Amino acid sequence: MVLPQDWFDIDVSSLPMIKLLDDMEQKILSPLSCIHEHESKWILEFDLPLVDKKDINVYLDENNAMVIEAKLKEKYVDNHTTKHFEYEFFKKSIKLPNNVDKKNVVAHFSNGRLAIILPKIYKGNKIKIQ
Repeated sequence: MVLPQDWFDIDVSSLPMIKLLDDMEQKILSPLSCIHEHESKWILEFDLPLVDKKDINVYLDENNAMVIEAKLKEKYVDNHTTKHFEYEFFKKSIKLPNNVDKKNVVAHFSNGRLAIILPKIYKGNKIKIQ
């Protein structure tokens, strides 16, 4: 890739930052997350330090997606014109593969880490080895 000589002089205001600005206005945060695939399951993990278990929602939506929501921080704002609460939150939607056993999905939350176990469904007949 060849960069123009003046690539350091790019006017940042001309770049498309609509999504970034929208996230900043809505205060949507993105904690660290990872996915591990094993032979019989996937494990999704999210770091949610300082979050209470009661402030986490995990559900499957009608589009076969796993939705994870967590209220990360709440603060009371008292300026001279208004008084209200502001929330910072996390929301992630992950499209699931077709071979997930949706009836046996399990979520665990411990020590600031949310782990979601997605068991796999195997189709076909097991062949006995003699």
